[in-house]
Parts: sequence; C-alpha cells; structure tokens
Amino acid sequence: MREMYAFEEGRGPADPAGGERREPIPRRPAPPPGPHPLDNPARSALTGPHAHFVERRGRILRYPVDVSPWLALPDHPEARDWADVAALAGPGGAVTLTAFREPPPRDWEVVFRAEGVQLVDAGVAARPDPEAVRLGPADVPEMLDLVARTRPGPFLARTIELGVYLGVRRGGKLVAMAGERLRPPGWSEISAVCTDESARGQGLGSRLVLAVAHGIRERGETPFLHAAASNTGAVRLYESLGFRLRRRTEFLSALAPATAAPADGARRPTPS
Repeated sequence: MREMYAFEEGRGPADPAGGERREPIPRRPAPPPGPHPLDNPARSALTGPHAHFVERRGRILRYPVDVSPWLALPDHPEARDWADVAALAGPGGAVTLTAFREPPPRDWEVVFRAEGVQLVDAGVAARPDPEAVRLGPADVPEMLDLVARTRPGPFLARTIELGVYLGVRRGGKLVAMAGERLRPPGWSEISAVCTDESARGQGLGSRLVLAVAHGIRERGETPFLHAAASNTGAVRLYESLGFRLRRRTEFLSALAPATAAPADGARRPTPS
C-alpha cells in the first residue's frame, strides 16, 4: 500500500531544477471518530443547544418535567448514575429514555419498552407550506387537546419552547401540527406530527413535516426523526419523503424503586 505524505515547508536538499526541495514526511493517521450526536440525542441536545433547559444530578441530565419527559444517561451508566436517576424521579417515579438498550437495575420496574427507528434526512424535498402557521404559547391549549386525541407522543405544557411548531387550521380549528423537539448539535428532530380525524387523508402531516424540515435546513441543520418500528405505515411515509434509516433504537419507560431518595441534589446551571 502506498504511504501517504504531507509536505512541510522548510529547507531541504536542492532539487535538480534549482531552489530548495521540500522533504516528504509521513502523514499522521486521523484520530478515530467520536460518538455521533444522534447516538445519545437527548444528552447531545442537553449538552448543546438545549443546555439552558438542563436539570442535573451527578452525570444525569434531564429537561424540566413540563418541557419533556426525556432523561439523558451517560453512554455507559454505573450504579451511582442509576441512584441519581432514582433521586430525580422520586420514589416510584417514572423516567423515559430513548436510544437506550441497557437494562435498568433489577429493582426498577419496566412499564413500557418498544423498538424504534431513527431516520435522517437523505434528500427530503423540504419546502414551506402556504397553509402552515407558526404556533405560539397562546395555541398550547389547542395543541394539547389535539395531542390528547391523536397521541403522537409526549407533548407537554412547555414543549413548544423546544423549537418551531407549525399548524394548519380549518374553520379556525387546529387540525394538524408538527414541530421540533431534540436538538443535538447540527441536527433537529421533527416530532408531534399529528392530524385530527376530520382532516386525515389530505396529506397535511406530510406537508407539515416538509415545512418543518425546510425551517431546519434554513438554519443550516439536518432534520431527523424517531418512529415506532411497529408503525410501518408511518415509517414508509417518512421514507417516501426522503428520510432513510440510520439506526434501530429503543424507547423505555421504567419506575424508580419505591425507596428512592428525593431529588434535593438536582440543580440548574447558573445564568451567565
């Protein structure tokens, strides 16, 4: 195999054409790549663009409970990390994890576990939608009502603070929406894609996904999303829009032991 070389400016033996020759020196091999931001997306977001939300105990990070249920563990949690998770959750409290496959300790009760997929932009035809309107805090009651009827996934009273949310109204009623959730550096997750039963079959969900993706691209970031692996219809739809499978993942919800200590050690960063 040919050895690769880089050239370094400096004095060297004269070459036949006159002047000085630069001596080739071996190129150092590139360092191995680090973890991908999407391998642990909640942690990447909470140590990056969403750091202003973070609540911390030890090495455990989480969003405020009225913003998002996602909690971020280190890539390889230890017993003390699980003790901190339990303290944050409180006795018998629930925690929700994504992109996580290690089993929790034996004294935790797993109440929900599902296979998921992580899809990334691979040529999405992102574009704005003329019918889409940006939703704000005043729209949250209607958004919560739509989520309660359609169940697209967690959306809470302050989830709208995570990013841009777009909606479509018909007769003044909010009938479809989609928005942004986790924001690892360079990426933004599309989430809360839902359509009221009265407006299904009109392609509103697809249009809003493309419109949200357009806004993400305009910031110089790349759209991605998660879906339940069992929801094959939604996965096929996202693939038809230009998303491709990056990895299979897992969603997990578990209850802390009933003897968990209170979270008096949780803290938020001090504003600068």
